[in-house]
Amino acid sequence: MLGFMDYVQQAFYEASHWNHDNSYGALTATAKALLDFETPPGLRLNLSSLSSPNFATSYTVGSVGVVDGSLSYLYSSLPLKTESKSSDIDLYHVIRGYRHAQDLRRPDEPWWWEIWHEGKRIDRRDTLLYGRLFLPRSSLEALYLRRISPTRQLKVSCVSDSSLVNGGTILALLQNDYGKYSTEYLYSTDSALFGFRGLYNFGLDPRKAAKLSTSSTAAENIAIEPTYGRFSAGAELYYGILNKSGGMSTGIRFTTLPQHTGFPYTMTLTVNPLMGNLSTSYAVKAGRSLALCSRFDFNVYSYESDLQMGLELWRRQQPTGTVDWAAKMIRADWKKPSLRADEDISGVLKARVDQNWNIGILWEGRIKELLFTLGASFDLRKRDKIVKGVGVELQYSS
Repeated sequence: MLGFMDYVQQAFYEASHWNHDNSYGALTATAKALLDFETPPGLRLNLSSLSSPNFATSYTVGSVGVVDGSLSYLYSSLPLKTESKSSDIDLYHVIRGYRHAQDLRRPDEPWWWEIWHEGKRIDRRDTLLYGRLFLPRSSLEALYLRRISPTRQLKVSCVSDSSLVNGGTILALLQNDYGKYSTEYLYSTDSALFGFRGLYNFGLDPRKAAKLSTSSTAAENIAIEPTYGRFSAGAELYYGILNKSGGMSTGIRFTTLPQHTGFPYTMTLTVNPLMGNLSTSYAVKAGRSLALCSRFDFNVYSYESDLQMGLELWRRQQPTGTVDWAAKMIRADWKKPSLRADEDISGVLKARVDQNWNIGILWEGRIKELLFTLGASFDLRKRDKIVKGVGVELQYSS
């Protein structure tokens, strides 16, 4: 489950019209959400608040052998109009599950961002600042996020910790999203690493599609054939100057779009030619409440392989007999009030297993005004210690 600060950052992306999923880093997001979920370590309590549309705070206390915690603060120059109470937050926004791909969005025009007053431009670029202090080890995380233009974003993150080389590291990421394709340039002080990522989406360019729809008239109607799926391909390159080593990977993905009438599904293939790693995944939304996923990893040099399978099952509340009886007694022209998207959701169960019989189980949901995560991991090969860990995380926000 997303932490409150991650949830607020997602709200910033939506408010500033940034498509976080249109990048090479999100190519395998669906498989990771269904198979790479983490079980909470021990007991953890998170108290958060969005005290104003521009400022949020979060406090975390945990117990994993020793008592630890963290203090988090976030500031956004762009007012964030999102639900902040844990009792009102849409569970689909905080629980990572099957990712339904949406149609590519046309980037905003530069002049849409212009604000003029008495002949002078007074508009400012949206900025997000975030900091987190871990106690008692006194390590610090910080994030600087700035929207430079409708198609460009700068993201600088840093970590200060005495256990790291040179006491910390800084990662700078310049992202460009043009709808049809996206690029990313990165630099890390760790080994003086330079990198590049790119993702290209085959099919109709959303910028051209918008122009066709606006230029078509009643006399000449341009029919745009609906798209039922999208094929994407991308790659990344990186090189460390200090250790004189580099790497690369490439990947492809096919996913269905909302116009697809059958079961939604996503297929991916990623290859790291230097290390000889190959990974394939297939995820399908088999029903309204069920998603299945499998992933196969193989190394062509060592012939080692790994197979993982997982599922996601949403538990929905069933109406009681009294409610059904009362609904039948109401007059025919009465309209049932619209419900929130997650109104009938009581929780979601996630489970995964690999070929070595490592099993992970996670139960996430809401109890009254608390968001909870309950998880456990098992290793069936170790008869003396099958249970690897059990944890509970509770979140409350106002």
